[in-house]
Amino acid sequence: MSRVPVTVLTGFLGAGKTTLLRSLLTQADGRRIAVIVNEFGDAGFDGGLVEECAAKACAPGDIVELTNGCICCTVADDFIPTMDELLTRDEPLDAIVIETSGLALPQPLLKAFAWPAVRTRATVDGVVTVVDALALSEGRVVLDEQAVAAQRAADEEIDHDDPIEEVFEDQLACADLVVLSKSDLVSQEVLAGIEGRLGAQLRQGVRVVRSHGALAPDVLIGMKADAENDLAARAGHHGEEEHDHDDFDSIVVTPAAAESVEAMRARVSDVLGLSGVLRVKGHARISEKPAPIVVQAVGSRVELAFARPDAKQAEHLVVIGLKGFDADAARRALAG
Repeated sequence: MSRVPVTVLTGFLGAGKTTLLRSLLTQADGRRIAVIVNEFGDAGFDGGLVEECAAKACAPGDIVELTNGCICCTVADDFIPTMDELLTRDEPLDAIVIETSGLALPQPLLKAFAWPAVRTRATVDGVVTVVDALALSEGRVVLDEQAVAAQRAADEEIDHDDPIEEVFEDQLACADLVVLSKSDLVSQEVLAGIEGRLGAQLRQGVRVVRSHGALAPDVLIGMKADAENDLAARAGHHGEEEHDHDDFDSIVVTPAAAESVEAMRARVSDVLGLSGVLRVKGHARISEKPAPIVVQAVGSRVELAFARPDAKQAEHLVVIGLKGFDADAARRALAG
């Protein structure tokens, strides 16, 4: 029996994983694709965005959202049962795509493909790591590990264990393909420099492709990497060990309706300006508007767009940040 190819889609918070996944599903070209979407925190958001554009690729029940923890830490409780359910469907799948949380380490997830319930029925076709070109250009994520090490050596006040850099390093170490997202927002000269620094860190043979949010399905599916059999070469910072994400935290806020789109933008921008806040996403309300507004915010960039009036997603915002960020200040800012 042939094994179902699984694409693991990883990348740090706000890199553009869901945008790329949505594009893939709208270009399915007859493939039946199941999707597992993993969220950090207690509330889901990305799963609803994926369902909106999955009609061409997914049957009912083929999109599964796992919340309340990174998938790499909940393998036995969440991932294995979900995979077992998808792989026992009467109609066989052509592919499975797993969109990990932005804080997930791919290595423990790959290790799970050795479990008896999975190993004879599925294989990791490839790990696609989405890298935010804009975040790199703005210094929110750093590529030059030697420079970071030199800074830490010169200044004892610099944290020697940067959790953001460690997660980013592990996601790069595991990649079979790196997608440089938001490349239209960065100059060609800066992009070339980023690609050069990426090439110095990646395993031999790992490609880097630029993206504005969409790529052909054949780029993302069909790598035949059998990545679960190559874990030693993908060790990264943490290796295959599990971790508990003690360096990060999240809250869920249901804010009152804002008077206007710009008023909501100001609220979200205030939250992003708080020390330690990394990401804000979800749905909120604008007064006297029938449809909720979709909020996507990372760094200094706030993207707002109205959802369909019949959107059924819960109207809440998820704020993700470093452990100890001022949750009360974030709630006050979102309340206006």
